[in-house]
Amino acid sequence: MDELRGDQAAWVFDGESVSIRYETKGWFKSPLLKLLGSLEVPVSAIQDVEFRPGAGRKNSWVMQLRLRERMDPYQAVGAMLDEKAQPFRLTGPAKTELVAEYLADQMRFAASQAGAPDPATPTRLVPTLPLHIMTCEGTARLEDGRLTLVWSGTYASSYKKKKQRREYDIKDITGVEWAPLDDWGWGFVRFVTNRSSKEASAKPKNDLNLLRAGEEGNEIHQVFLLAAAVTAHRWARGGAGRRALGSGETAPEVDPEAGPEDAEPGFDDPEWWKNAARSAMEAVRGPNLTVNLPGVANPWGGTDQEAAPGEGAGPPFPTGAAPTPETGAPAPTSAGGDAREPGGTDTTWIFEQIERLGDLHAKGLLTDEEFSEKKAELLGRI
Repeated sequence: MDELRGDQAAWVFDGESVSIRYETKGWFKSPLLKLLGSLEVPVSAIQDVEFRPGAGRKNSWVMQLRLRERMDPYQAVGAMLDEKAQPFRLTGPAKTELVAEYLADQMRFAASQAGAPDPATPTRLVPTLPLHIMTCEGTARLEDGRLTLVWSGTYASSYKKKKQRREYDIKDITGVEWAPLDDWGWGFVRFVTNRSSKEASAKPKNDLNLLRAGEEGNEIHQVFLLAAAVTAHRWARGGAGRRALGSGETAPEVDPEAGPEDAEPGFDDPEWWKNAARSAMEAVRGPNLTVNLPGVANPWGGTDQEAAPGEGAGPPFPTGAAPTPETGAPAPTSAGGDAREPGGTDTTWIFEQIERLGDLHAKGLLTDEEFSEKKAELLGRI
């Protein structure tokens, strides 16, 4: 059993898991890590171990556990977290560099030999249930399969106090949003459902799917832990499914008896955006494929989540647009019904693809070089 003490925590590796015990003494220690206390990460959940000698302050080393997809709920909701608050990051002095590098090699090898992780692993990396938090706006309670928000705090708006509370089944939550403190001293956690996406947008103080946190005490860290916990339990239950990008099909209803391995990647899942990137690349390589990005109209005039008219009564594609043999997707058609050839006189298709590639580039899924190359290739077809 190997133990390594760093600035934020002590890591103990026994060959099967990494036990992390966070330092809680001292006002300068991270409030988030103090709330966590300790974690145990099975090696099966680890994708890689990053070790950088001399990368920290005063030539200190930096070590970071990179978890597999749908294993790190903190990264999923808290990409804006300060480095000092990263739960799976450890720094230490140069004098322990050789010991730290040796441990990193051992953990990396063990992870490479491990099998697939248990889908319930993320729930063991967040606080145990029931989880109860309190902010100046109200309270939240997460129990097995249920989340309850109650707006009873001093800073709750009269609108929220009138509504009093809102309850969710975890299986109905399709996404979780967390925002750190802004310049006005407010942060929040927001829960996305099919119902909330249809509700009229509201200011945070009147949003019934949102719990605000102030800058006093550790409120913002509490709501962050709540966001991570809800995300972890969503993953363990399979989350909300969504069809692959550009399929033109609506998402199927989630089978309550289906296991997590049967779930389709959701909108907040990195795998969904990988599919988006692949679809965009195919759009450039093959001129007969049209990409449907989130919110982009489908051939029937709706978004890519909406079904075709008649719910199965009509043809799977617009008249005159047969699916291509390579992709099964409909070829773009002109007003006359003939398949268009992007690169001819019709430039609308080309500009649409550039805009969609731009969306992926803005989200960091395409590098500057890839975007410039594909953009130039498309413009060269005009």
